[in-house]
Amino acid sequence: MKEQGITLIELITVVAIIAVLAAMLFPVFSQARERARMTGCFSHARQLVLAVYTYTQDYDEALPPSTNYAVATSVPERIWTRLIQPYVRDTNIFVCPGATGSGFPTDWSQRGIGSMGYTAATAHDPAEREGFATPAVLVQMEEPARTPLFGDTASGPTAQKYRGYVFDPYVGQPNLLDPRLGTPLVADRDLVKELNHLPPARLKPLYARHFATGDNRGLATLIFADGHAKTYSAASILAQEKGANLLWRFR
Repeated sequence: MKEQGITLIELITVVAIIAVLAAMLFPVFSQARERARMTGCFSHARQLVLAVYTYTQDYDEALPPSTNYAVATSVPERIWTRLIQPYVRDTNIFVCPGATGSGFPTDWSQRGIGSMGYTAATAHDPAEREGFATPAVLVQMEEPARTPLFGDTASGPTAQKYRGYVFDPYVGQPNLLDPRLGTPLVADRDLVKELNHLPPARLKPLYARHFATGDNRGLATLIFADGHAKTYSAASILAQEKGANLLWRFR
């Protein structure tokens, strides 16, 4: 008996089934990839916290300053990444796997490309314009489990006002009931692009890049002073005591 080949109708049916399956599976694969990137951010940030705490053991419980404005811009150790680099094995941990245009900020000129920002509440500035005259120390954190040290930040060229090596809790929304609850700028969009009319000192936002929807349902990875990690939506962070209820401004 002569074998019958596949008909056009059968071929169209197979193609249609494959298209339906692909439409069903692609979002699943996309979510799985994003979940893996977020897990990578968790892992990297935990290692950064461990490096920070090792640093504090060597410096009488003083936290490394996010920026040391007391030294010249030519000094690599002006920024925190170079201060704790000796305490890590691989500079890749300074990068969130989900970030684009990111890398290890080697010095002041490269501070924009960071994607895992350290809190500017630790900044040392004798002039007290963008920091504090005294070093930040561990005992100033009354509730370490509610005090974020690291978070996802927007990364990009320093010349375009990106400052991804830090986030600044003091340039966002204040809280009249408890000043510690005042939040940094945060969105699940790139606020450096949206608010580029502001000077860099007034930017330094968090970026809730994971599962971003554009309406602040996207998630930011936060690592706390006690070492635990958790994700919060930008909307929850902005809600302050009615949402995430975190102590950003610990001094």
